[in-house]
Formats: sequence, C-alpha cells, structure tokens
Amino acid sequence: MISQKVHGRAAMRGWYGWDMQELVERLREFAARRGWEEYHTPKNLVMALCGEAGELIEHFQWLTPDESKAIMAGKAAEVEDELADVLIYLVRLADVLGVDLIKAAHAKIDRNELRFPVS
Repeated sequence: MISQKVHGRAAMRGWYGWDMQELVERLREFAARRGWEEYHTPKNLVMALCGEAGELIEHFQWLTPDESKAIMAGKAAEVEDELADVLIYLVRLADVLGVDLIKAAHAKIDRNELRFPVS
C-alpha cells in the first residue's frame, strides 16, 4: 500500500506495516506516560544512542567477515534488540530536534548521488 511520495518516488508504508509517524507517536506517548520528556534532551538522547550503538558493536567485535554475515543464525534476538534500541533513540532524537528522518535520508542520498556518480 502506498502512503506518500518522497522525492518524487512512491514510498511504501514502512517496515512490516508500520510507518515512521506511528513509531514517532508511539515513542512520544511511551515517554510522556512515564514522565521522561524532561530527560529526553538532545544531549541525553544522542548519548544513549551512542551507548546502544556500542552494545550493537559488541556483538560484531572480533568476528571475521563471514562470521558477521552469519550472526543472525546464533544471536538474532540479541542483535534485533540492539538494532531496535539504536532505532528507537535515533527516532526519538530526530523527533525532539524536529528532523524528518525519511526526508533527511532521501536528501542525503540525493547529495551522495551527485558526489559519487556512477561511472
């Protein structure tokens, strides 16, 4: 099901039936119901994001390239949890800063297409 146009391209509804706005709103509500908004400053959120990225890195540290490609066979739940934590903090940070992540990502890809043309 098509939900919108992004940079002139049809954008499919997000991963697994969710869209970004639903996730943003769910995270806002989650924080609000717990009274966490005062702690969700850009500084705190970016620090938490980096911490979670570090936890994700731990699963890959010292693996060979082949081992890293096969990680989901043995550590799927752990890797998925860390990926989710990184996404959650990234989405929350972008929301607090007023950044549309999908728009920003498409704009960055557009700039990269100019910077790194196909030869």
